[in-house]
Amino acid sequence: MVTTAPNAALPSPGGPSAAAGRIDAHHHLWDPAPRVHDWLAEPGLAPLRRAFTVDELRPQAAAAGVGGTVLVQTVTVAGETPELLAVAAADPLVRGVVGWVDLTAPDVTDVLTALRELPGGERLVGVRHQVQSEPDPRWLLRPGVLRGLAAVADAGLAYDLVVRPHQLPAAAEAADRLPQLTFVLDHLGKPPIASGPAGLGPWAAALHAFAARPNTCGKLSGLTTEASWRTWTVADLRPWAEAALECFGPERLMFGSDWPVCLLAADYAGVVAAAEELTGQLSDPERGAVFGGTATRVYRL
Repeated sequence: MVTTAPNAALPSPGGPSAAAGRIDAHHHLWDPAPRVHDWLAEPGLAPLRRAFTVDELRPQAAAAGVGGTVLVQTVTVAGETPELLAVAAADPLVRGVVGWVDLTAPDVTDVLTALRELPGGERLVGVRHQVQSEPDPRWLLRPGVLRGLAAVADAGLAYDLVVRPHQLPAAAEAADRLPQLTFVLDHLGKPPIASGPAGLGPWAAALHAFAARPNTCGKLSGLTTEASWRTWTVADLRPWAEAALECFGPERLMFGSDWPVCLLAADYAGVVAAAEELTGQLSDPERGAVFGGTATRVYRL
């Protein structure tokens, strides 16, 4: 459950053991019928242009040993977050929700308070905005955005970053300016895996600079869809995952399926199996952190 105290870097290690089940720290649910999802119109995304529900996810999560999830926003509209909170209120699988608010709104603090008072509001654990779509690479450093991020910290919430590699420097600077806020890097900043190893060095350098801030952590998620969808192998992902482990360590890295987006490249079981193989060299406690402990601690599930 989220507390109201601001984060001072990351919460200390500890919390529920792996016996409680794995945590999938990043997945989505949507129905494009009642609400337009503009991003689904992009080429190649036809398999995703349908409704995805928690009922469809549940058996796949159970088969993978996942006992709890974090449900993450997909559209920048205020109406989605109450719907996600209602899902969490009705289903114990969803332990936390990362929603959306307009960070630049003058009443952002009141909006966050109102969300916490809704059914499922106690499961609001973070906020996210599609920064990857902002043309300004320093959007996170705009005064209005920084004020909104400070309000997120004051509410005791984390901030999920969905950014591309060229936006990582601004994310690192934002983490410097707001040491009381935990920044969670979704999909490791979307590394250019499909382009081959040439992009590994520049991305890893930017990731290392971001991870040097103590109030940051990352998600081992979304890598299969950053690789070549039909031909990827675990070997293709390994250098990027190893760089993330080197930068964050298991105590600041968390597994996320990115279901159903992952279906473009692999099914749920395939994504879990890839993550297991990529973390196979870790000790049992370290793997426990990646597959549940870090998410439980950071999001205060």
